[in-house]
Parts: sequence; C-alpha cells; structure tokens
Amino acid sequence: MDGEWRLPLCGSRLVVPGSAAAAWHAARMLRWLGADVESVASNVESEADWAASGAMALTGRRDGPPLLPPGQAASAVRGALLAIGLLAGRAVRLPGAGVLSERAAVAGLRRNAPFSAGCAFQVLPAADGWFGVNLARESDTELLPAWLEESDPVLERAVAGRTVAELAQRARLLGLPAAGLSKGDDEQLAARGQAGEVRPFVLTGRGRPGTRPVPRPLVVDLSSLWAGPLCGHLLTLSGARVVKVESVRRPDGARRGPRAFYDLLHAGQEAVALDFTTPHGRAVLAGLIEAADVVIEGSRPRALRQLGIDAEEVLARARDKVWVSITAYGRTGPWSNAVGFGDDTALAAGLLTFDPATGTPAPCADAIADPVTGVNAALVALACVRAGGTWLADLALREQVAATLVGPDEAGELPAPAAPAARRPAGVAPELGADTVRVLDELGLS
Repeated sequence: MDGEWRLPLCGSRLVVPGSAAAAWHAARMLRWLGADVESVASNVESEADWAASGAMALTGRRDGPPLLPPGQAASAVRGALLAIGLLAGRAVRLPGAGVLSERAAVAGLRRNAPFSAGCAFQVLPAADGWFGVNLARESDTELLPAWLEESDPVLERAVAGRTVAELAQRARLLGLPAAGLSKGDDEQLAARGQAGEVRPFVLTGRGRPGTRPVPRPLVVDLSSLWAGPLCGHLLTLSGARVVKVESVRRPDGARRGPRAFYDLLHAGQEAVALDFTTPHGRAVLAGLIEAADVVIEGSRPRALRQLGIDAEEVLARARDKVWVSITAYGRTGPWSNAVGFGDDTALAAGLLTFDPATGTPAPCADAIADPVTGVNAALVALACVRAGGTWLADLALREQVAATLVGPDEAGELPAPAAPAARRPAGVAPELGADTVRVLDELGLS
C-alpha cells in the first residue's frame, strides 16, 4: 500500500457481535486497512457459519452428504459484513453470510459435484492434478477444440492426458475460464506481492487526514453479474447513491437471469444506459466517472482503455475518489488478462473439497468467489471514502478466496446445513436506462 493511513475508529478495541471466527476475520480485514484493532479469539465456530450460510448444502454430490471445505469462507464474509456495519457509521440493515447462497436459492440450484451448482463448471482429473473448466458461455464451448488441439475432443479424456500447467497456459492464451487447483505460490501471486499470506486487495493511493466523509457518496457502477453489483447493493444499504451504468448494446447479463435476484441487488438504485460505440456515449461515460465519489468496474483494464477511460489517469486528476476494480486475477502480473468466473477462480485459489466416500471433487457453494469479492469490495470502498484522498482498490476474484483459506481444515461433527435462502428484494430494480435523462440532467451531462 502506497502511503499509510488510519481509520478514525472510536476507541482501540473492535467489539463485534456474532461468532468468534467472524469477529476475528473482521479484525483481520480492518487491520489490513490500517485500523488499530485489538485481538479477538480466532478459529472457532467457522463450521457453524458455513452450515448456516446455505453454502454447505450446495457443496457435495447430489446424492451424497453436504461437505465442509477448507478454510473459513463463510466466517470471512460474516466478518467483512460486520466491519462494513462498523464503518458505515449509521444504523444499517446488512445481510449475513447467507449472501453466499442467495443466487442459488432464487434459481433453485443444488449441489452437483463434480459439477458446480450452476452446472457450467466441472472439475476433472488432469495428468498431474485437478483441473476445472467453466463453460458458462456458448463461446467457451466453441473454444474447446482450439484449447485441447483436437477437432472433436472428449473433454474428460483430453484433460486427463495433459498436465495442469499445459491446460492452464493454453486456457489463459485463448480467454477460456479454466484453472488448475492451486498448489501454493506462483508467478501471478509473486508479481502482485501476494506470495505467502494473501490479502483480499491490492490497495494503492493516499488518504487526506482530516477529511470529512461524504454523507451520501455517489457511486457509479459499471459492473455486471454478481460481484460488482453485490458491492453496489451493500453500498446502497449503507446510504450511498448508486447509479448503474450499462451499455445499450450489451446490458448486464444478469438481467436475463432470475428477476428476483436482479431486483435484490439493484432495487433502490438508478439506471443509466449509454451507447459506448458513439463519441457522445463515451463522453457522457467519462463525465459520470469524473462526477463519482466511487467507481465500481469489473473489466480488464484494456477494455476500459478502449473507451478512453484509464483508472490511473482519472485518479491523478481527482481530489477524492475511490476506484474499485474487480478482475479474475488482478490488474497486474502475467495473468492480468486471463478470464475467470466465480467457480474457476475459487479452484485457482485452492478451494476444493472431496466426498469422503467416493473421492469425488466438489466445487464449493455457488460461484463463491463472486459474493466473497462483492462483500470485500464494499468494505474497502467504505474504508477509502472514510479516509479521503484517491485510491485504487485492485480486487482479484482468486485472491478473495485465497485470503479465506485459514484455520483448521478438519472438524468434528458438522452442524445440520441450512437450505439456501434469499432475502426479499426491497423493491423493483429500474429497467434498462430508466433514469438516464434525469440523472444526466442532474449532473449537467445531458
């Protein structure tokens, strides 16, 4: 982190309700963000958090038992939400670790190892380890012959005959969301300063001591699907004004999914739609970004640069601004342009469990890197707004999950798993571009 800053917390000791495991994770995150936090108990009750979140019910074979994964993902999410509540500085009603299973609850997904709950991702044995491939898009399936260098490949057989390194390298080259089970430090983590203990964000910038937090920050959300929109949703609950900005030609793909889930993440926000292929659309986009206190985006840096938007240049001109960047593997390093989604980046982080009776590899929960990232992104955005100044928060889906892989890997008798459940949306999300004219008029961008 370039420059030191301290969060102006009241007192030196963090007092948070909930399990000791969640409180330990809350303190851990806040220390990483520069706060003075007194130690609390650690590594207890994480199994209960996992079971209660609904994620346990989504992990395992369809006809097998629900499983406990390595690490403490559910407790880490609860801890980050506790920290968000502390930093929000007002009475906010936030969800719990059940955010891990809300999409599955709405869509009716079930555990399905060795496939993911959503069925697009599958874990397969390679020649020297485990490898996962995510065929979430039609274009991903079309890449299989080029990836496996066979005209009509049989996926299981072709993967079994190749090494994890070979498969991963060609997948990154072709833009296929696929990854091998992590075996520890690698060139990407080393390049990002994440060898050893992995932190959930790479944060650069400098605060302005004495800054008074913006009472209702303007958040411009350029992201889509789950991670970024969950960040925007939590900021909405924390009192921010969130404007969702979409392309009229390529709206958020989540609009085609379950309406109840889209409403859950976007109710209470405003919707702007622009044509990014036109000079006017790009100019208005630039104006929205300049006006924002917080920008959330989930694109690889080169994609925005093609629209004339460069995060570092925007921040260099600003007095106070937070840029939250969400990518699969981070903005820097040799894998910075690699494509990835929630299930495959979790595998790349090292998150995988196995059915004890059959040895079947089981992806954990539903695209778990997405909700973990969304919660952490909201926490770091609030922390940076509170610190003032300009900040670039670089969040990699993979590193969010890797940061949760702490604590004991074995447990005694597991609690009974709760079924996935979703909160009721606070209202109806605005339709595509419903607020474009009004928002642009208010901001002088018509």
